[in-house]
Amino acid sequence: MSVLFAVFGMGYWELLIVAGIMLLLFGHRLPSMMRSMGRGVTEFKKGLNEIEDEIDRPIDEKKSKDDE
Repeated sequence: MSVLFAVFGMGYWELLIVAGIMLLLFGHRLPSMMRSMGRGVTEFKKGLNEIEDEIDRPIDEKKSKDDE
């Protein structure tokens, strides 16, 4: 994690200050923002699972035809 701080030139104190400012600016909206981000991640995962199912379906059909 310290590599990330080195890239942006931030130390732990700077990160703490930025987090405090973000909390002051978005404190009352933070729960709703996190909730919507969680929903977005869930929808993204569902989409990935659907794509994987569509890819695996022809493979499974071919295997079942070969078994017959």
